[in-house]
Amino acid sequence: MSNKAAPEPKANMGGPVIRKEARLKVTGEARYGSDMPVNNPAFAYLITSSIARGTIKSIDLAEAKAVPGVLEIFTHENTGELKKVSYGANGGGSTTSIQDFGPKIQHDGQIVGMVVANTFEAAREAAYKAKFAYDVQPPSAGFDSKGVDESSVKKKLPNAGDVKELYDAAAVKFEASYGTPTEHHNPIELFTTTAVWNNDQLTVYEPSQFMHGLKNNVAAKLGIEPGQVHTISNFVGGAFGAKAQLTPRTGLVALAARKLNRPVKLVAARDQGFTIATYRAETRHNIRIGAGRDGKIASFEHEGWEVTSRPDSYSVAGVEDSARLYGFASVKTGVTLIHADRNTPGFMRSPPVVPYIYALESAMDELAVKLAMDPIELRRVNDSMTDATGKQWSSRSLMKCYDEGAAAFGWSKRTAAPGSMSDGEWLIGYGCASAVYPTHIGAATARVQFNADGRANVQLAAHEIGTGVMTVVAQMAAERLGIPVEQVQVELGDSKFPPVPVAGGSNQTASCCSVVMQACDAIMEKLNGGRAETVGGGSADGVRQKFDRLGVSTLEQYSEFVPGDARPNPVVGLVTNPIKKLYDGVPTLVGGSHGEKLMYALGANFVEVRVPKYTREIRVPRLVGAFASGRIMNTRTARSQHMGAMIWGISSALHEATEIDERNARYTNDNLADYLIPVNADIKQLDVIMVPETDNSVNPAGVKGIGELGNVGTAAAVANAVYHATGVRVRELPIRLEKLLA
Repeated sequence: MSNKAAPEPKANMGGPVIRKEARLKVTGEARYGSDMPVNNPAFAYLITSSIARGTIKSIDLAEAKAVPGVLEIFTHENTGELKKVSYGANGGGSTTSIQDFGPKIQHDGQIVGMVVANTFEAAREAAYKAKFAYDVQPPSAGFDSKGVDESSVKKKLPNAGDVKELYDAAAVKFEASYGTPTEHHNPIELFTTTAVWNNDQLTVYEPSQFMHGLKNNVAAKLGIEPGQVHTISNFVGGAFGAKAQLTPRTGLVALAARKLNRPVKLVAARDQGFTIATYRAETRHNIRIGAGRDGKIASFEHEGWEVTSRPDSYSVAGVEDSARLYGFASVKTGVTLIHADRNTPGFMRSPPVVPYIYALESAMDELAVKLAMDPIELRRVNDSMTDATGKQWSSRSLMKCYDEGAAAFGWSKRTAAPGSMSDGEWLIGYGCASAVYPTHIGAATARVQFNADGRANVQLAAHEIGTGVMTVVAQMAAERLGIPVEQVQVELGDSKFPPVPVAGGSNQTASCCSVVMQACDAIMEKLNGGRAETVGGGSADGVRQKFDRLGVSTLEQYSEFVPGDARPNPVVGLVTNPIKKLYDGVPTLVGGSHGEKLMYALGANFVEVRVPKYTREIRVPRLVGAFASGRIMNTRTARSQHMGAMIWGISSALHEATEIDERNARYTNDNLADYLIPVNADIKQLDVIMVPETDNSVNPAGVKGIGELGNVGTAAAVANAVYHATGVRVRELPIRLEKLLA
């Protein structure tokens, strides 16, 4: 039975099948990384630096080692055998081991030591008694700080047409600057690692978004063969990008377990998660637009600045997407990195588009105001099946999303003038903004076993990070094999299974479903004498007859799927087999703006805000999101993802900001009491509309990613609604009442 949580499927949508892992999760039986039972574990506690820049001058561990139960304390002085793993999407950040920089301190909260003891309490007590003396240098916290370094991103960015000439000739000109703050992931499941050795074989239990990446990089960190490492991550309790790369702790915990000949378990503290893991970097933007009086944009310039660490060059460079969202006649883009004394940022849900599309969609609203034009109509005027470079979209349903979303939201009731809508003492504002996310897909592998009793088993090293991949993979297998979904078992979260790409970039459903489809079709061809057709009806007798004809009781198929744009081609520079790279822990993702066509999922966000005339608290009573994402595998899990993403968008707009002590380059609200996020009372009515769309160009499954789409543009929709309610334009997130009072 369908309901709001399990919407009735529309065209090209799968049914709201209940999650395969639902019972395990709601009963507490689901085992996460730190839950895994190991024999006689020792417990670790991290020691982190109290300064952001300088050098360790001396270490005094006498008092710490005197704590009863302490087994060993590790610092850069006794961990020299750990190897450096180079920075990269498949590797890690700058501090992937305790000894990477020796005694040098690159950021506040850098791991400088780890205590291992018989109990957690003893390890924690000893960690606080360890004494580190430093030679301190003045740190640079970020934008506007003295001593930062600058560099340009090493990516080819979109540029097309004569921007200056078209801007100078434009009838309407607009320019403004925007900013977004540092944000931290704060997953409910803390950052944990458990390491167990059996002779020379290592097992690592750790929440991970990339099983084979973790396996290969741990091996490289320890200087051992990948075949000696087994990684397990059955479930992940929140990741959002923070658990995608090799972490600063993993090799250290594994080394400690080897040296002590005993399993070691580490659960980092909540505040340590702010500095030992990645985060969303703060950004600044300058946008300049030249348009005709009809709203058609002739000239678009987007320049961005991002904070990163001293040694690393991590960037998101979201101009790649902002420059293509509309049919601009000309574009010019650039991104500058600001290197400060901070830990390296990293992937955080919709990393490139959240800050850059916030700036673009705020600017579009401001341009609409300047033109005295409805914001939706401005977007309609600039809707186009080609970008400024002439590249075609594979499919584009943006205005369908606006039309369905506007009708459901009641946009026609909006009056244009700021402050013109009210309810007693409450000012009412309506805002809208576009959502966009590139459609990625990667090389992937899977093993499917189909039995004569009509049951199937699917194995792949995918990652259940809460998105429902276990369920949608089962749905795909059931569909292609012609059996009920209840008869499909899915095993994942283990490096012993065939590898799939990192669970990031919203590629996992597309990649996994495409390879499982390929494997199941190969099985059906064998069963049907070369015809790729399903058994039909799920009839137990029909299935058994097919197997009896072949004289077997089981068919097993291992398949390797490589998307066309990722196949080796010396002409375009792709000469390495993506499947070999995948087994080596290096994913190959293609799509988005980099293929023959522009492949993106799109959507439209609508927000109502209410603001008291005098006290200026901001309330969001209604959100409507309409999204077009190709084939939807499961309407229940899709709605859940969109809903969570939209709430995150509200959080980004009104709540979230990691506060930084500029003097010491230190995070000051590194806990869930002071790091503000929405609670149930902040979210009233939230409606998700899934707009039917078919796109056969993106991948065999026809799937566009949705996990990162829903929180793109939401913050801009809130900002636009706040302006509509109050007449105050806030260009720096988050929007808080003091900014409206000012």
